[in-house]
Amino acid sequence: MKFLPACLIAATLLGSLAPVAAQDLSPAAARRPTLTVTGEGKAAGAPDMATFSSAVVSEAKTAREALDANSASVSQMIAAIKSAGVESRDIATSGFSIQPQYRAVKKDGDEAARITGYEVRNMVTVRLRDLSKLGDLLDQVVTSGANQITGIAFSIADPTALEDAARVGAVNDARHRAETVAAAAGLRLVRIVSLNSEGGMPPMPRMAAAPMMMKADSVPVEAGETEIRSSVTIVYEIEPL
Repeated sequence: MKFLPACLIAATLLGSLAPVAAQDLSPAAARRPTLTVTGEGKAAGAPDMATFSSAVVSEAKTAREALDANSASVSQMIAAIKSAGVESRDIATSGFSIQPQYRAVKKDGDEAARITGYEVRNMVTVRLRDLSKLGDLLDQVVTSGANQITGIAFSIADPTALEDAARVGAVNDARHRAETVAAAAGLRLVRIVSLNSEGGMPPMPRMAAAPMMMKADSVPVEAGETEIRSSVTIVYEIEPL
């Protein structure tokens, strides 16, 4: 077996390590500084759908009497909703309760609570896909027996186009901010290192450009506009001009 001289082995090892060391120390491997900006975009459109909750609250001396009266009124209310063209898939029970009603009474100098009757509450949530019928529907619901209506909200059935427009606006806004800051600081944007989109934010109501046209005897309703917002955070590599 032949042995290589120690100096030859050392030279071989140094020769194999030299390219690696040179590569790690090269200027191209150094990471450029970065600039982080956040942009926001929004898009608005007329809503085409409404959601509201309607309830019947009934009171009687016994729970049975209160329930019977409530069930009859709720059945009439649901029939009125369906007669307005609302499909069964857009009607859902969202709350039901039976609660005793108390009254404070005095007996032998002491005060105690006494049940004086019962309250039954039955609530349904309705989704209406034709806003031109909303005013009439609200009127019919009350006429049929509802004595509570809450939570009217307007939305867009397919917000995809607005969401896309809001995202594009957010990216354009972020780019504009980055270019403005870079130019003021004497820098140049090199490339995008990362991009993080926050997605569409919950729709927000806006003032309507024009009121919805309702019949004179229907409930007056203003739908306004639905606004969707989006935000994006972009990290740019930068370098001096």
